[in-house]
Amino acid sequence: MASDQILEQISALLASEDDSTVNTSMRLPAKLREAAALATEHLGVAPSTTAYTAQLLRSDIEASLLAAVLEAHYEVVPSDRPSLAEITLGVAEIDGNPLAHRPDLITRAAEEIVATHPRATPDDVLLWAEAQRLVRS
Repeated sequence: MASDQILEQISALLASEDDSTVNTSMRLPAKLREAAALATEHLGVAPSTTAYTAQLLRSDIEASLLAAVLEAHYEVVPSDRPSLAEITLGVAEIDGNPLAHRPDLITRAAEEIVATHPRATPDDVLLWAEAQRLVRS
């Protein structure tokens, strides 16, 4: 786990308005570079492959920073960590899954699946909940 000091330093660097650049030597798989070039030219995802690469790197660092900050918070306040059922319910709502309206099924499925699969994901829970709904219908 990264220390609070490292997390703060990363956050400060990302928040900085200094737009100076630095040359880097980065080796990319040829097909990935080609796909990025096509995406920038034909899909308009960024003005250049360099800008696209920087944009994606920034997004990934921001996501990693958020995950690390949340994990640090959960270490201090474990009761704030959402349960697998709560996360699954959120995923179902975001995805428009009909099971989002059946929190009872999701909760039961989460409890059942972690008994045999402790590292189950929200998708695992949704699949199990759907299977159980069909079996019990």
